[in-house]
Amino acid sequence: MKKLFYLAVLLLVQPLMAQEETVYSVYFDVNKYNLDDKQGNNVVAFIKAIDTTRIETIQIFGYCDDRGKDAYNFKLSTNRAHTIRDTLIGRGIRNKIIVTIEGKGRIMIEEDIDNKTEVRSKNRRVDVVVNFRPAPPPKLDPGFYNTIKKDMIVGDHIYLENILFERGSSKLTAKSRTELEKVARLLQKYKNLSFEIQGHICCTPTFHKEAIDMDTKKRELSGNRALTVYKFLATKNIPKSRMTYKGYGNTKPLGKGSEYDRRVELVITKI
Repeated sequence: MKKLFYLAVLLLVQPLMAQEETVYSVYFDVNKYNLDDKQGNNVVAFIKAIDTTRIETIQIFGYCDDRGKDAYNFKLSTNRAHTIRDTLIGRGIRNKIIVTIEGKGRIMIEEDIDNKTEVRSKNRRVDVVVNFRPAPPPKLDPGFYNTIKKDMIVGDHIYLENILFERGSSKLTAKSRTELEKVARLLQKYKNLSFEIQGHICCTPTFHKEAIDMDTKKRELSGNRALTVYKFLATKNIPKSRMTYKGYGNTKPLGKGSEYDRRVELVITKI
């Protein structure tokens, strides 16, 4: 960030009814679906360390690497998911909040991956997805505002609500377009501002810095979201000479919860 003028337009990118979530992954040996005591203790500790008053549901998804037949991998991934379910229930986690236990089968490896052995080891896993009840909007820190103002200073961020993307998508919703039109009018008013559009994501495994765009099937979601905003603003007569765009994946979390990391920011680079 380092001594730039900032104008951060935080564009939440979950659907209207989407929830904040956090993911814990449990990894398995080849062709195995049993857990050792340490693995079981760790996944239970992960759940119990969370503020249980905020947990709404738990979803459990099992996966396999890309080798083997589809039917076998589907059964193995399902067994892995049920192993985690049984472990949680056996250690006192309430059954009624576990709403999904699903085997997803194998995860294909992209052709440009060099270290396939390491990636396969990460794909033999179960993801425990904890969904939270909606949290109130975060209290804005000093330097964060909910509108673009005339007297912005170095480090100022603008937080805007109701600009949303569907999960895994870089397409704007109708409501998002309406909100971005308001942003465009303010940018037309303050013609001295040049900026970089920065796309962000959350909730990917740590070894993936970027998420897959379900429309292009490529790992470029944050960049595509930034590009979408860039193109939209260009159609509203914001000169392209004032704008650049870039995807930052999951490398710049705000530290306020995953739902606020699904965003796009406009970072002022010149006044």
